[in-house]
Amino acid sequence: MNVLDFARDHLAITGCGSVVGNGCDPAPFLKIRKMRKFMGPHDDLAVIAASRPVQAAALPASLGERAGLYLAVGFIPFERADLDVLVDASVAGGAFSMDRFSTTAFSTLNPLLTFRCLPNMPAFHVSFNLDLQGPYWVGYPGIGQFYVALEEASAALADGAIDVALVGGVADQENFLVRHHFSRLDPPVDPAKLQSAAGFIVLERRTDAGRRGATLRGRLRCCRISYEPADPFERSDAYEEKIETVAFNGLAHDPGELGPASLAVALATAAPGTLSHQARSRDRFSADSEWELT
Repeated sequence: MNVLDFARDHLAITGCGSVVGNGCDPAPFLKIRKMRKFMGPHDDLAVIAASRPVQAAALPASLGERAGLYLAVGFIPFERADLDVLVDASVAGGAFSMDRFSTTAFSTLNPLLTFRCLPNMPAFHVSFNLDLQGPYWVGYPGIGQFYVALEEASAALADGAIDVALVGGVADQENFLVRHHFSRLDPPVDPAKLQSAAGFIVLERRTDAGRRGATLRGRLRCCRISYEPADPFERSDAYEEKIETVAFNGLAHDPGELGPASLAVALATAAPGTLSHQARSRDRFSADSEWELT
C-alpha cells in the first residue's frame, strides 16, 4: 500500500497549532529558559507552534522514543546589520579579502549568531523542549518539502517505527537576507507578502488515538505529490498556491507567502469542514491534498 493511501485510511490529526508573525515569546514552552539566548525567530515560532498541538492532543509533556519529528524549514535568515559588520571587516584596500573574511572578519560576529540561523536548529529546540527522542527528518526550504515531511511521517507510522508524528513547517521571512532572495527572483516577490510563520500537526494511527481517548481533529482524504527536475539556471516557474475551505464559502484564497508553513497554518486555523490545498513550488514540486476537519 502507498504510504499516502495508508495515511488516508489509517491516520488522524489529533492536534494542530500555528503562529504567524515574528515577536512571539516562547518562554512559557521552554524547559530551560536560559536556552533562549540560542534561539532565533524561527526557533521561537517552531517551539510555540509545535507545543500547542501536543497539548491539544493531550499527549504527555515528554514525548519520548516513540515520537518522530518531520519538519520543513524556510530559507536561512540573516539581518542586514550583522551582514554589514561582516562585510566591513572583510574589506582590505577597498576590495573584498577572502583572507580577512575567513580569519579576523568572521570573529567580529557574535558566536551565538550562527545558532540562530541554522536550518536544523528549530528541530533541535522542538525536540529538546518536548523531549522528543524518536526519528527526525528536516527538509528545506518550501511547501514541496512539507509534503515530503508528511510522506516520511506517514511511512514511519505505517512501519510501526513510531506512534506519534509531529509534522510541521517554519520560516523566518521578515529579515534582510530572505527578503533580498525573494527580490532577486524572476518575477520578484513583494516583501509585503512575506510573513514569518510556523504550523504543526500531530498525526497518529486512528486505532491508537481511539485507544487513548484522543479527540480526532481531522484526517487526510487524498494527497498527490510529484516532482519535475529542472535546470536551476533557467527561469523558475511562478509560485502558485491556493487553499479552499468551507470557512471561505468554497472560494479559493491566496495563503500568502508563508513558505513551508502555509498548509499546516491553514489546517490549524480553518473551521470544521473540508480543506483543499494546491501548490506548485518554484523548485518544481506539484502537490495537492484534501482534508476533512472536525
